[in-house]
Amino acid sequence: MSVDLDDVEIPQGERFEHHVLRLPHPSTGVVVTDADRVLLLWRHRFATGAWGWEIPAGRCEAGEEPATSAVREVEEETGYRVGRLEPLITFNPLAGVSSHVTHIFEGTDARRTGEHDPAEAAKVEWVAADDIPRFIRKGLVPDGITLAALSTYLTLRST
Repeated sequence: MSVDLDDVEIPQGERFEHHVLRLPHPSTGVVVTDADRVLLLWRHRFATGAWGWEIPAGRCEAGEEPATSAVREVEEETGYRVGRLEPLITFNPLAGVSSHVTHIFEGTDARRTGEHDPAEAAKVEWVAADDIPRFIRKGLVPDGITLAALSTYLTLRST
């Protein structure tokens, strides 16, 4: 990744310098569902010092398609392999300071292939989708990508 100082000219003509964070590869995340449950990881993030629930996510390797990365990340982090993957949303999590793109998918037909990676999560659990709004209100989902993914999933699920 790099942090650059760009000379920016906005459409109205004003010019200024602006720092931009550039990441070389997009990232992916998966809302893994099974009926009315979602597979979540309980993990600690040292940068913020916070514990919270997250979806499986990570960066695409060089030349890797987002869907391939998504399936790989789910299995590496949770010990489950998704059988079906559908695009859910693509967004820029830090559009004001970065061009980084995150692709979120919904994964279904998950089957257990092994144990979760303890370096990735303290625990992996199937959580009732109806419990997620309460988790969000209590601050138990502090990760922005997870918030965007779960909020989108819950919104589209109810329409």
